[in-house]
Amino acid sequence: MNNARSFLWIALAALGFLLWNAWQNDYQRPQPAAPSASTAQPAAAPIPGDADLPSATSAPAAVGPTDAAVAVTAADAQPEAAAESIVVRVVSDVLELEIDTRGGTLTRANLRQYPVKAGEATPTVQLFAGSGDQYFVAQSGLVSSSSPAPDHRSVYTAARREYRLGEGEDRVEIPLTWSRDGVTVTKTFTLKRGNYTVAVATRIDNAAAAEWSASAYTQLTRTSPIVNRKFSFTNPDQYSFVGAAWFSPEEKFEKLAFDDFAEEPLSRTITGGWAAQQQHYFFAAWIPDAREPQAYSTAVLTDQGAPRYLIRQVGPALKVAAGASTTSSAQLYVGPKHQEKLDAIAPGLGLTIDYGKVTIFAKPVFWLLNTLHKLVQNWGFAIILTTLLVKLLLYPLSEAQYRSMAKMRKVQPRIEALKQRYGEDKQKFNQAMMELYGKEKINPVGGCLPLLLQFPIFIALYWVLLESVELRHAPFVGWLTNLSAHDPYFVLPVLNAAIMWVTQKMSPAPAGMDPLQQKVLQYMPLVFSVMMAFFPAGLVLYWSVNGALGLAQQWVITRRIEAGEKKAA
Repeated sequence: MNNARSFLWIALAALGFLLWNAWQNDYQRPQPAAPSASTAQPAAAPIPGDADLPSATSAPAAVGPTDAAVAVTAADAQPEAAAESIVVRVVSDVLELEIDTRGGTLTRANLRQYPVKAGEATPTVQLFAGSGDQYFVAQSGLVSSSSPAPDHRSVYTAARREYRLGEGEDRVEIPLTWSRDGVTVTKTFTLKRGNYTVAVATRIDNAAAAEWSASAYTQLTRTSPIVNRKFSFTNPDQYSFVGAAWFSPEEKFEKLAFDDFAEEPLSRTITGGWAAQQQHYFFAAWIPDAREPQAYSTAVLTDQGAPRYLIRQVGPALKVAAGASTTSSAQLYVGPKHQEKLDAIAPGLGLTIDYGKVTIFAKPVFWLLNTLHKLVQNWGFAIILTTLLVKLLLYPLSEAQYRSMAKMRKVQPRIEALKQRYGEDKQKFNQAMMELYGKEKINPVGGCLPLLLQFPIFIALYWVLLESVELRHAPFVGWLTNLSAHDPYFVLPVLNAAIMWVTQKMSPAPAGMDPLQQKVLQYMPLVFSVMMAFFPAGLVLYWSVNGALGLAQQWVITRRIEAGEKKAA
């Protein structure tokens, strides 16, 4: 198969891929409007007036309290619900947080090293929001069946309104305190330099005369940020996965889209796992003590207007004897999907980087890109080197392809003579043409295999550029300040069209092609330039360099063959 027909195959494959993506997004199940109470709370009966608060019976049955039949009542919580809370601001080198003293809830999280727009220092990406359409918070608390306990509605006290990681300091700690009936609970948030993980330690000091028991829980609650889920070349936020995800050593990584919360609620006990709410490039995850079993559940909450989607973990009962103390610990990750760091935080956390069905190709492509980036410190040059390595790897196949094409160009006049001889008898013409190919040792489908091997790399690189936060806003040279977005001046698409046009002129015209097909091929460079105009610039860079290397390779091989023939003559 020659290059002209290869262009048609590439266009057909790319069009099919894009149509499949569009169909996947256009025909998703509609969002549930009002799930029933039984669907919204699979793990435990809700508390009147506060549907998002777990009861003590949510704890794992094997390790939880056996007599925990009574949940905290609404009357118990009413005095604290009326109390005033304050917001504590925390600033580290990578995070800017706001912690509401009501429950110690993280209501705001700005990622200081990730601007919203390329080339602009502010504003930065905001992951948590305590109000509005983008509601997203991280909550934690304690629930008890027999004693008052500070849940995520209880008001803590804070010594200061602002904490900062100072110069030369490695960490900053933010303690919040709650006391009642001789029981003091101190919830301490710890942020470390250069770290997106927030350590949360809940210390319980029981100065009462009787034993005190409660279960610790953590949960992530958010509204859906998706308003109109349509496929978009220029806005991958519209089709990147947004929803809940969790990990267990047995089942590994699992995820649940918001559309499926009501139909497929999670209710399972997991030891050594984590629960997350994820979106494009960034996510938040609660990572409990790996030694303790946790009751995992999901819920859809509809008592606050727009549906809110919750994923929760409830731990075993913590029994604190009179005069004793104990501590419950968990980690909250709130930050980017950085591939080299996540698995060191918790097993399987790196699986939140979701390339979908092309993961088997995308993971090796990213590994190669990342390795080359460490050498050249520029993602654009890493893409160029990746393209060069791919061409070197496929050189034997490409050389056979271009040799076959050079021979086809040589026999083109003889094919035209056969076409004139047999006229409308296509069967005899094809038979004579195949005999000619066999005699001249020409493989008419020699260009298919290199194309088939390159197309998975093309698709994998497409997803790597869109889903890898490492390439987000990655600059190259000059006007290309963001390889994950389209070329703002369309220089690369035009250059790619020019390379395709020259390649087309150097390639022999397919035998037996009718005038309509010839017209289609003539417009292929223009069609491709329009398609490429909306692809990420890094992808167009790969395809342009690939085309330029192929063109140079074709020119060298063709001249070598022609020189050999002249020498032999």
